[in-house]
Amino acid sequence: MSKIVIALGGNALGNSANEQLTKAELAAKSIANLITAGHHVVIAHGNGPQVGKIRLAFEETSQTPEDTMPFPECTAMSQGYIGYHLQQAIDEELVARGLGDIPVVSMLTQVVVDPADPAFANPTKPIGGYYSEEEAKKLMTESDDVYVEDAGRGWRRVVPSPKPVDIYEKISLKTLVDAGQVVIACGGGGIPVIYEGTHYKGVDAVIDKDFAAAKMAALIDADVFIILTAVDHVFVNFGTPEQKALETTTVADMQKYIEEKQFAPGSMLPKVEAAMDFAESKAGRQAIIASLEQASEAVKGTSGTIVQM
Repeated sequence: MSKIVIALGGNALGNSANEQLTKAELAAKSIANLITAGHHVVIAHGNGPQVGKIRLAFEETSQTPEDTMPFPECTAMSQGYIGYHLQQAIDEELVARGLGDIPVVSMLTQVVVDPADPAFANPTKPIGGYYSEEEAKKLMTESDDVYVEDAGRGWRRVVPSPKPVDIYEKISLKTLVDAGQVVIACGGGGIPVIYEGTHYKGVDAVIDKDFAAAKMAALIDADVFIILTAVDHVFVNFGTPEQKALETTTVADMQKYIEEKQFAPGSMLPKVEAAMDFAESKAGRQAIIASLEQASEAVKGTSGTIVQM
């Protein structure tokens, strides 16, 4: 059977701790279906809504900008509590299926980025709460943070979104995976770190979770990389009479669709690009973009969009 890395969207886990518990149980059923079928599964997850709330909570209770929790620490907190919910839910589901001897573990994961990545000169990822223009400009004079107006809703801080280069814990990750454990890692794209002097240092950035998951899939030599999203397939000509679901396609064809601007930036485009990265990283690898509910069918080839060389 296959070694599979699943990238689970943060929005699929709800907007509150209680809602996340319920949705984690639903996700666990789809994940357990794959494990029951004999596949070895490793899970990455998003943290968009969750890390935003963590950051906002500290912003609202801090007396000065210096009191606000640094963003890498907020990502670490989100990895902890999302991993806790997923770990419990998957373990409970496996026990119910008589597979309680399969260990499930979540690990804090630092993902290495390049300080020379062009993304650091062009922060685009909004985080935290909304401010008036006056408040935002005051905050910018008090720090090096960048705030921009966000679709008429107010001003928000934006941070860079660099590409993942490596995973700091890759030896531990490989050891756990090779031991047959179900590992939850690279949560929220990982805690972004750069090498500085003799150590790694956290930086204020957001790594796209699909790119981080694709990097993890390549590092652990996965056979299949699945990006779970809200739709059963990737579409071209979306929302038009010519709309077409893609079933099996190639990296080359996907590149043509990107050049035609078929995929929305910040939505489907990074998922497609991450799928392409994994598919072309080694001969025989497949990436699949599918819905959570159809994960098992996607592995069988009866649902989802398969991207291959």
